Amino acid sequence: MTTVIGVRFRTAGKIYYFGPKDIEFKRSDHVIVETARGVEYGTVVLPNMEVDDSKITQPLKNVIRKATADDDEREKRNREKEKDAYKVCLEKIHKHGLEMKLINAEYTFDNNKVLFYFTADGRVDFRELVKDLAGVFRTRIELRQVGVRDETKILGGMGICGRPLCCHSYLSDFAPVSIKMAKEQSLSLNPTKISGICGRLMCCLQNEAEVYEELNRKLPKVGDTVTTSDGLKGEVRETNVLKQLVKVVVEVDDEKELREYAVSDLKFKPRHKKDSDDGGKGEKGGKRQKNKDKHNKKTHEEIEEELELEELERLEQKDGKSKLDDD
Repeated sequence: MTTVIGVRFRTAGKIYYFGPKDIEFKRSDHVIVETARGVEYGTVVLPNMEVDDSKITQPLKNVIRKATADDDEREKRNREKEKDAYKVCLEKIHKHGLEMKLINAEYTFDNNKVLFYFTADGRVDFRELVKDLAGVFRTRIELRQVGVRDETKILGGMGICGRPLCCHSYLSDFAPVSIKMAKEQSLSLNPTKISGICGRLMCCLQNEAEVYEELNRKLPKVGDTVTTSDGLKGEVRETNVLKQLVKVVVEVDDEKELREYAVSDLKFKPRHKKDSDDGGKGEKGGKRQKNKDKHNKKTHEEIEEELELEELERLEQKDGKSKLDDD
């Protein structure tokens, strides 16, 4: 076991471990540390604690010192300088006619490097831009291309729930999200309703995914035939996942009735541990043809919506992890 502290360098950023030397740190203390990017100013989010050696990336670096009032003032000046650096870089991008969107400028604490984050549809040849910027700032210049998720993580904003964005407030990395999670939670599959302001699937779909998946396994599917506790057979019309209730159409005295049962009062063939959600891959020919026929009957709007969902899924897999903490 080794004594460490956890330090962050940006809001909701990745947590890095450092040795505290003989200093006792509290949460929200500021520290000066040496990183791969140079000397940096960080915030303690995990005070002195013991962690297993297997969780530490060796060699473990010690903090240089607890931040002083002068360090705090220098960090404040750096934040002001970043605004000017952003404006200069924006002008140079326009001058060189580059197809890129500048997101943020960031000085290292020791001013040894200026990082510029940007998004672009493809690769950008920014070699001349780097030379131009180096001539202005007289220091090392790094341009880092990030994705739209990282752009939103840096800039922040409000989600459709009315709360600050998860990625900007507490998520240190992006959890894998899929369309299947929205299906499990019976959410609308309208792309605009399950996408965040970054244009990707909402990170919060992951929050309750495991709970819904487990609860759904205990329920029959809509359209399944079930036997009720009072000896009736019927077809499932609707399910309530959280309450574990099932509405079943049963026939009583030659009349059909819609009754609600607890899932424990029903007998039915249970689902497999994980239902296939591969869009038809591996299905038998007859079932695949049936799905094609069903697809042909869909409206133009429904087909467009499905194509948008497929594109969302593709982009989700392409984006991968955050590019902000590569070093």
